[in-house]
Amino acid sequence: MYKKIYKEIKKYDTIVIARHVGVDPDALASQLALRDSIRLTFPEKKVYAIGTGSAKFVHIGKLDKIEPVDDALLIVTDTPDKKRVDSVDFSMFSYKIKIDHHPFIEKYCDLELIEDTASSACEIIMELILNTKLGCNRTIAETLFMGLVSDSNRFLFNSCTTNTFMLVSKFLDAYRFDIGELYQKLYLRPLCEVRLEGYIASNMEVTDNGLGYVKITDEVINQFGVDSASAGNMVNNFNFIHEVLVWATITEDIRNNQVRVSIRSRGPAVNKVAEKYNGGGHMFASGARVKTFDEAMQLMSDLDQLLLEYNEDNKEE
Repeated sequence: MYKKIYKEIKKYDTIVIARHVGVDPDALASQLALRDSIRLTFPEKKVYAIGTGSAKFVHIGKLDKIEPVDDALLIVTDTPDKKRVDSVDFSMFSYKIKIDHHPFIEKYCDLELIEDTASSACEIIMELILNTKLGCNRTIAETLFMGLVSDSNRFLFNSCTTNTFMLVSKFLDAYRFDIGELYQKLYLRPLCEVRLEGYIASNMEVTDNGLGYVKITDEVINQFGVDSASAGNMVNNFNFIHEVLVWATITEDIRNNQVRVSIRSRGPAVNKVAEKYNGGGHMFASGARVKTFDEAMQLMSDLDQLLLEYNEDNKEE
């Protein structure tokens, strides 16, 4: 499969790389690293990484602006379903490739590489580089490391395998990047975000079944001087609360007229519930986008019911 992808990359003079809406570090890093690898290997090609960016992740790299293209290749990373691809008119492209690590939802590209046991999309791009003639340098390796580390939550998730550590070891050995420096780029944060984290901890509702959730309104976002993306991403900071098996942040996004829900789990798989609410993701890390807080609370009700059934099943065992 890697060779087939490389063959298509060689064929096209113009290549556009996209990913899902609501950018996160793995999605951004995978598309930027692939863009830069193709540019390094084929300097004559026009290669663009597109989508809506976030000031929070500017340290990972910058996206491109392009005019309408003709006879171009589209590569989509880290996105299992067509509706969540950011800023793409599929009719503009002659051939389309998907590179993803989420469970399969739908086929929307001509060629699809899906490795749902990989820790991240960046892990798959690492494999693509190692198994083809695509080039790499220290900057590309650093970008891939940041995406992988972020999506695996610093190697804490079960998605990290011996292959994950082997790949990181190979890239670290070859390119000698500074891990401490990259962790500072990823995790150094302003005081306002730390204070918002305290607000979340103090205001989290916890049900008898082990669901923890917090509503973060636009008023709260403005009170702490953060943005909705920063607030939603804090879901990863609450992984180890004894009384909580599933937890979620419910964040108002006035700019996009929606409510963003980020969900994590140490117990039941939550992705199927998220899919009912214009979302999806991994079994234990998913998200959704709804229109109102009332709809978000219905999602919480479904998660609480899922936990009730999960707890009853475990009692029986």
